[in-house]
Amino acid sequence: MGDTKAPRGIQSIEVGGQLLRALAHHGRPMALKDLAREAGMTPAKAHPYLVSFIKLGLVEQDGGSGRSGFYGLGPLALQLGLISLQQYDPVRLATPVIEDLALQLRHTVAIAVWGTRGPTIVRVAEGPTPVHISMRHGTVMSLAGTASGRLFAAWRTAEAAALAEPLPDEATLAAVRDAGLATSRDGVVAGVSAAAAPVFEASGRLVLALTAIGPSASFDTAPDGVLAATLREAAAVLSRRLGR
Repeated sequence: MGDTKAPRGIQSIEVGGQLLRALAHHGRPMALKDLAREAGMTPAKAHPYLVSFIKLGLVEQDGGSGRSGFYGLGPLALQLGLISLQQYDPVRLATPVIEDLALQLRHTVAIAVWGTRGPTIVRVAEGPTPVHISMRHGTVMSLAGTASGRLFAAWRTAEAAALAEPLPDEATLAAVRDAGLATSRDGVVAGVSAAAAPVFEASGRLVLALTAIGPSASFDTAPDGVLAATLREAAAVLSRRLGR
């Protein structure tokens, strides 16, 4: 008869992992006493784990000193999270699509997904037209000021509302849902415009945005324009491939 026992783990890692789980769940820096309580341990027990996590880059101290400071996820935790997002199946599926779109639209096209801090860029296909704006892997997009942010705010409103950031007004969100597209003209940076189309999984949940960005002078943000139609069609094809 085979051994049905669960694989043996390292208990101290599992205990310390509860602190990381609490930080990830809350999505913001926490005071030691609150973090320890959420992890089911005393502050005195939690503190040595946090010291080790800080050394590894999994946690960083946000302010104050010693046990009275606030603790948040560190650079290694954020890097691991970004890598995880990049390996997400819909992202792999969409990556060749944005390469084709960048050539077809002649604008930079990116994939944005929902991360712990909001809409996050995980893939970028550079277009032939230069864009003087940060559009790198890991860039977190404003909910109110960017096309990607408005798209996620429209379809994942509860999660967006949980962030400490202003949301677009309801009229804007309704317009995004009606159009099946979010746009931004001269929003965050003057002279730069963008459009984002939603990709849904089988359950109807928004999983990523296809976002085109380019100089306002040559960028068509009209909801019934060629660029919008091309983005929508590419997003719809991906949604169908994901079972929508």
